[in-house]
Amino acid sequence: MGCEPPQHLVRALGEMYGDAAAADWLDALPALTERALTAGDGLAVERVAAPGGRSSLVVLVRRADGTPAALKIAPPVAGPRLERAALEHWNGWGAVRPLEAPELDASGALLLERLHHEVSLRSLPEAKALLEAAGTLRRLWVEPPAGHAFESVAGRTDRQSAGMRAAAEADPELAPLVDAALAARAELVGGSPELLLLHGNFRQSKVLSGERAPWLTVGPEPLVGERAYDLARLVRDRAEDLIASPGGPVTARRRVKKLAESLEVEQARLHGWTLFRAVESGTRALAEGRRQMGEVSLEFAGWL
Repeated sequence: MGCEPPQHLVRALGEMYGDAAAADWLDALPALTERALTAGDGLAVERVAAPGGRSSLVVLVRRADGTPAALKIAPPVAGPRLERAALEHWNGWGAVRPLEAPELDASGALLLERLHHEVSLRSLPEAKALLEAAGTLRRLWVEPPAGHAFESVAGRTDRQSAGMRAAAEADPELAPLVDAALAARAELVGGSPELLLLHGNFRQSKVLSGERAPWLTVGPEPLVGERAYDLARLVRDRAEDLIASPGGPVTARRRVKKLAESLEVEQARLHGWTLFRAVESGTRALAEGRRQMGEVSLEFAGWL
């Protein structure tokens, strides 16, 4: 069917889950794709979106009535059912809209409205991109649905803390940053002020151009908690550009202040979560063999 996974996805799955687990899922992917296409009631394949993301295969399709759509197939560990639940709750408000496809529910695949996957906010100048990103993120912060199964910020960051401690034990030079990040987390979760539905992995590359709205977010890793946690990943966007700039540290701290003010988030809480998420991301990237990405995140964290 011409639905070969992009090499970007193959490499990323190996980094995240290990080569053996990734190979098992990739071996099953042709059958999973065929099953989803068959269950999708007349879906016609156009092409695979490439280079694609790090956790799923996205196939550009057309429905029987000619409507363009995107079929997303992800490993169960990526939480596609929780992603669907969040997207259904947002119902297109600031996010890609899930399309009705009852036949697909059992497969775990998602049928989504088609966006322009090749045009993200990263195509805009930095100041404009941050403005549009902030406006999009604000729309997502709503009360979670009753009886939801989403993880909490406290729960997710508790799990992540174990990997951070292991990184510090393996490399004592990381210990000061890890200790500071864990201390910030302990204080933040002890006094969390709100419980809202969050995107969980929001950044500029997760906001794509659309027809129904200029910009819509994709790829949530939903959880519930405070807005400052969700905003913290956006603070670190384009960190590689800041690293190359002589004014990087000043710009990073200014960005924390500006985003906190524009979205009415307490600056100290945004600073703390930005530190935690930068250190967590950096230590995880190092553990997965993505050394350059890890070093960038950790240098950014050091500025804070």
